Amino acid sequence: MNAEKYKHLEALSTEAGIIDALAIDQRGSLKKMLAASSPDGEKTGYDIIKFKTTISEELTPFASAILLDPEYGLPAAKARAKNAGLLMSYEKTGYDTTQPGRFPDLLEDWSVRRLKEIGVDAVKFLLYYDADESEEINNRKRAFIERVGAEADEYNLPFFLELVSYDANMDDVKGEKYAKVKPHKVIELTKEFSQPKYRVTVLKVEVPVNMAFVEGYTDTGVLPVYTRTEALGYFKAQSDATNLPFIFLSAGVTNELFLKELQFAKEAGSTFNGVLCGRATWKPGVTPFAKDGVQAGREWMKTEGKKNIERLNEVLAKTATSWKEKVRQ
Repeated sequence: MNAEKYKHLEALSTEAGIIDALAIDQRGSLKKMLAASSPDGEKTGYDIIKFKTTISEELTPFASAILLDPEYGLPAAKARAKNAGLLMSYEKTGYDTTQPGRFPDLLEDWSVRRLKEIGVDAVKFLLYYDADESEEINNRKRAFIERVGAEADEYNLPFFLELVSYDANMDDVKGEKYAKVKPHKVIELTKEFSQPKYRVTVLKVEVPVNMAFVEGYTDTGVLPVYTRTEALGYFKAQSDATNLPFIFLSAGVTNELFLKELQFAKEAGSTFNGVLCGRATWKPGVTPFAKDGVQAGREWMKTEGKKNIERLNEVLAKTATSWKEKVRQ
């Protein structure tokens, strides 16, 4: 890694080389959450801007970086603490629903050059990927990521690739049926996009199992899909599938469960290098913000939100490893 990229990656990390980043680049899904909790059932872009800005003001003092989007997140970027690095999403929210394949697209009014000009330390791109979908679909996606990686490389910005698995033949990714195939899906996409041709700097990935179906973690009456030993093996296999720095996304689980996932990963011998954690930190704060106003949301962030991120920091210090062990200048 050249010196400029290395410096940007350091700006996104703790002194120990752990990426302890806060994610608030949601757009469409966040609008829906705010609307569901608001008295009149309607929320505008302004509310999203205020929500992101409030989170940035209150929680970035406790994070190494924040992930935002240039559509609604620019005021929040300016409001972040001086210690926090800045990542920006480069993809449009959601994916193309007019054809099979969940194809992504870039924001029309932005480029890596423009993102660099506003002071970002890295670009992030989200890709939905089913390792078992048709070669025609997946080849098109792979070419797309090659182009994004080359653009980021041209401007010496780290490229964070967020990978979300799915099965083209299943609608439910939270149920038992998908839990059975999830380890294969996640490990294969981790392996694929670790290849140098994509010029990925950091992979942002799911944990390779659904913890709700791991022996010892299931709810009453739910039969495990994986034994504890099998689940530990999947975490280790995912880690062994890449030589890149990689971090975990929270995937909308609770703060409590996400911490358990990180501890489980450590037990498995996974050499993950941090997190980009969003909803597990701030999701419960949506309701007071949308229902009772900005000040109520701010108070939640100052208390419960702060507790969530401090618990996360404490667990990361004991479980994550430094990306500097995998990267050299």
